[in-house]
Amino acid sequence: MNARTFIDGNKSKQQIASLGRVPVVSRRRSPKVDRSTAKRISRPQTVWLDPAAQDRLLRQQSLTDAKQGYYLEAIAGLTILIDRNPENATDYNNRGLVHYQCGHLEAAIEDYDEAIRLNPKLTGAYNNRANYYAAQGLLLEAIADYEMAIDLDPTNIRAWLNQGITYRDLGLYSQAIDNFDQALQIKELLSVNLDDNLVLEAHIYGARGRAHHLAGDWNYAISDYRRTLDRVPESEISGKRLRSQVSKWMQELTN
Repeated sequence: MNARTFIDGNKSKQQIASLGRVPVVSRRRSPKVDRSTAKRISRPQTVWLDPAAQDRLLRQQSLTDAKQGYYLEAIAGLTILIDRNPENATDYNNRGLVHYQCGHLEAAIEDYDEAIRLNPKLTGAYNNRANYYAAQGLLLEAIADYEMAIDLDPTNIRAWLNQGITYRDLGLYSQAIDNFDQALQIKELLSVNLDDNLVLEAHIYGARGRAHHLAGDWNYAISDYRRTLDRVPESEISGKRLRSQVSKWMQELTN
């Protein structure tokens, strides 16, 4: 389980560009009005969005496109937002993540670097750039960026988890387990605020189990693997991948 987690209709680019100009249409009824008044107020009323509302709508649509796998549409929408607001670090970070997801690695790192230049305290950008470094085998650079993300936000569970995975890849199993323990403690404190609480918890247990496994602590490993399988939802896509991976690791031990 070396997968690291990232922080935060099929439409054409032209359609995305026009999203901000779509009027909001409403119909209203009044229970006691004369016929002429009823005819007048029953007509569609057009409310034009201000520029800030247009950007929010386009940003929401772009992130939805990315979640649904429409990466090029998401990139197009985020590019429009960046053209409108070139100082918005979050949009660069989001576009970098989508570039990464569809394999545009050079574009991804450029966007992460720009996001950090614009906002050196944007913790999500450090986590995402660290994931890029880790995928390229630049593990020490990844460790440094995860550390920066944690310094900026000590409750960043994903940064603790991802850094722990990187320590594990370096063979530093004790440090990795310390990271996973810290992530679990933070999760207990923040569980009421986490939408993917069970899935995240399962990932942490699976990662810690693998560290125990590689360190030779097989009883601890099996215990964590079982905790993972007890928590991971079978209906969740990433949960299915995690369940499959952990099941294979358990077979390695039992065989």
